[in-house]
Amino acid sequence: VQLQACGGGLVQPGWSVRLSCEPSGSILRINGMGWYRQSPGKQRELVATITSLGRTNYADSVRGRFTIPRDNAKNTVYLQMNSLKPEDTAVYYCNADAVGVDWVPFNSWGQGTQVTVSS
Repeated sequence: VQLQACGGGLVQPGWSVRLSCEPSGSILRINGMGWYRQSPGKQRELVATITSLGRTNYADSVRGRFTIPRDNAKNTVYLQMNSLKPEDTAVYYCNADAVGVDWVPFNSWGQGTQVTVSS
């Protein structure tokens, strides 16, 4: 089962964008989920994570501007990005620790979605 991320695009500084990430097939449940990003020439970095109990963690660079809500019924996680800055430009990836319908746990990455912040 793969994760499908969508919602990226070209936006202006100060705008908001919401990314979403959901599994491509049936799973039993998702435990922890997170968003990461990678800019050209840089390593992939953590943006935000959320546990199955709703505990969140944010990178200092996005705290106060981004939130990571999740819909457990839909096994979907979102990344609400507000007050976007040019330095937020990156490919954003979602990641999840999940349990398949066969009760086997696995970790999966989404394919990445480009967010470009530019005037």
